[in-house]
Amino acid sequence: MSENIERIKCLIIGSGPAGYTAAIYAARADMKPVVYTGMEPGGQLTTTTEVDNFPGYPEGIDGPKMMVELQQQAERFGTDVRIGMVTKVELSDQVGGIHKAQIDNKTWVEARTVIISTGASAKYLGIPSEQKLRGGGVSACAVCDGFFYKGQDVAIVGGGDTACEEATYLANICTKVTMLVRKGEMKASKAMQHRVENTPNIDLRYHSEVDEVLGDQVVEGLRIVNNKTGKKDEIKITGLFIAIGHKPNTDIFKPYLDMDDVGYIITKPKTTNTNYPGVFACGDSQDKVYRQAITAAGTGCMSALDAERYLASLETTERSEPQAVLN
Repeated sequence: MSENIERIKCLIIGSGPAGYTAAIYAARADMKPVVYTGMEPGGQLTTTTEVDNFPGYPEGIDGPKMMVELQQQAERFGTDVRIGMVTKVELSDQVGGIHKAQIDNKTWVEARTVIISTGASAKYLGIPSEQKLRGGGVSACAVCDGFFYKGQDVAIVGGGDTACEEATYLANICTKVTMLVRKGEMKASKAMQHRVENTPNIDLRYHSEVDEVLGDQVVEGLRIVNNKTGKKDEIKITGLFIAIGHKPNTDIFKPYLDMDDVGYIITKPKTTNTNYPGVFACGDSQDKVYRQAITAAGTGCMSALDAERYLASLETTERSEPQAVLN
C-alpha cells in the first residue's frame, strides 16, 4: 500500500436512509465522515416511486428525490460523499486499531471507525416483464407500497413467513390477494399458514409461478402457469408483490464479522456494535425484521452515536496513558 494512503476518522460504506442519517450525525459530531455510495447510490428507495410513510412528508415524496435531499443534508454538515464501491476490507480486531478499505479494486483508505450501511437487495424472479415494471406496479415491499393498491386486486409471490405476513397485510386493504406458491406446500410456520388459509379474500394457489407480468407502463394483469400441469391462466391485477427473500450486501465482511446463516450482520443488543471494535452496522445490513426507511434511519443515527462514543473513549484512554507510564 502507498505511504500516501488517506486516513479518516469515520468511513461510511453505503448510502440510503441508514448511511446518510449516520453521515448527518457523524458530521455534526465533527467526525468528518466519508461516504462511499456503492453501486446503487441512495439504496433501494431509488427504485421506489412514492414514499408515503416517512415522517415529515405529509404529501409523500418521490424515493429518488428523498435520497437526494438526504445526501444534500449530510453534505451541508460537511460529509464527503463519493461515488465508489468498497470492494475489499481489512478490519482490525484490536481496540483502537485501524481499519482498511479498498475502493473500486484500486486505492485504499484507512479509518478509525467504519459504519456499514450496505443494505440488502430484494430477490426478484428475473422475468423481463417483471423487471420492466418495477416501480410501475411491481414491488418487493407490501408494507411500503401496499397502501397505493387499497381496494384493488393484487398478487403476491412466495410461500414463507414474510410472504404470509405480507399477504394478510394486503388482504386488509385490498379487495383480493392472489398468492402464488411455487411448491405444493408453504414453507411458512403452521401459524402463518393457518392465518392465510383462514383469510377469505386470499386466493391461495399452489404449484403456481409467474409466466409473465402483463402491462405496458403499469401492471395490468398476470399470466400464471401451473408448474405441475402446464396450464396457464390470466388474472387482472394492478400490483404484484415479490416476497421471496432478501440478500444482505455483506459478503466482503464475512471473513471478519459475526453473521446469521443468511448474511445479516449480528450486532450487540441495543447497539450497532459488531464483534470488531470500531465497526458498526446499521440499516438492512443487520435488520431482517423491519426493513423500513424510518427504522434504517434510526439505526443510522445509533451507529454514528456509537462511533462517536467509541472515538471519545479512545481519546480518553490515549490522554491517560502517558500519566500511567509516569506512575
